[in-house]
Amino acid sequence: MSDFTSNFWSWYVAGIALVGILACLLLLYFSGKAKAMTANDNTTGHVWDGDLREMNNPLPRWWVGLFLITIVFSLAYLALYPGLGASAGNLDWTSTGQYDAEVAKANKELEPLYAKFAAMPPEEVAKDPQAMAIGDRLFMNNCAQCHGSDARGSKGFPNLTDTDWLHGGSHEKIQESLLKGRVGQMPPLAAAVGTPEDVRNLANYVLSMSGSPHDSLKASLGKSKFGACAACHGADGKGNQALGAPNLTDDIWLHAWGENAIVAMINNGKVNQMPAQAGKLTDAQLHVLASYVWGLSNSPAKVAAN
Repeated sequence: MSDFTSNFWSWYVAGIALVGILACLLLLYFSGKAKAMTANDNTTGHVWDGDLREMNNPLPRWWVGLFLITIVFSLAYLALYPGLGASAGNLDWTSTGQYDAEVAKANKELEPLYAKFAAMPPEEVAKDPQAMAIGDRLFMNNCAQCHGSDARGSKGFPNLTDTDWLHGGSHEKIQESLLKGRVGQMPPLAAAVGTPEDVRNLANYVLSMSGSPHDSLKASLGKSKFGACAACHGADGKGNQALGAPNLTDDIWLHAWGENAIVAMINNGKVNQMPAQAGKLTDAQLHVLASYVWGLSNSPAKVAAN
């Protein structure tokens, strides 16, 4: 790795940039000095289509002037902005700095609007059409890549529109998930369960807990092996939101469903990660986004049904 962190590559890139500019100057100089063999009428002797003759006239002054301006501009640009290897330029400009400045400016302009929502409880924010429109945009920009534009998730990414929550579905827990992110980890348990046949029996028992199709004989044999899972999922299999352990009794499957899928989970384990949004969104934006996500599973119809 030392070859990639030494100053050689910085000098290498800077040298290529400067040699390229110098080559352009030399090309312009020698092209003006070179004399072509011409006839008395200032032609090179090349004729096309019978009467189209090649002349040996010098380059137009305006073209030469523009060429020189581009060279001067390139030198000024390299002095002011990054371009000469590791040199930051006299202006210390960076794309990251410009992005941060633009985000800070936008956030400052939106402060009065977000201040209104920051003072409202999440239940009221979730009912406000303007807040929900903003929340929808925040969701599309920051969450939809994993959870889908309709928030219904996909394999490995939770559905945010139902009432099944790994870490809790309150506004506070949702905001905590957004702020700090989440790391879900299930360790491989095959060694603790026993033989491959024991693992299959346990998989069938897990299926039986949610009333999913299963082999009842294998499930009865696998019940005693569930102790390896109970520490996280609970003796009743209803999960533990403090650990992010899913409920195994509700027939909602995050990664896959069926005997083979559960066997693979027991054998291999699984690690899932949700990135933290702290530093990316302001506190007021997190409040609106958390209220939006909370509202997806707490619409009046869903609240009444529960």
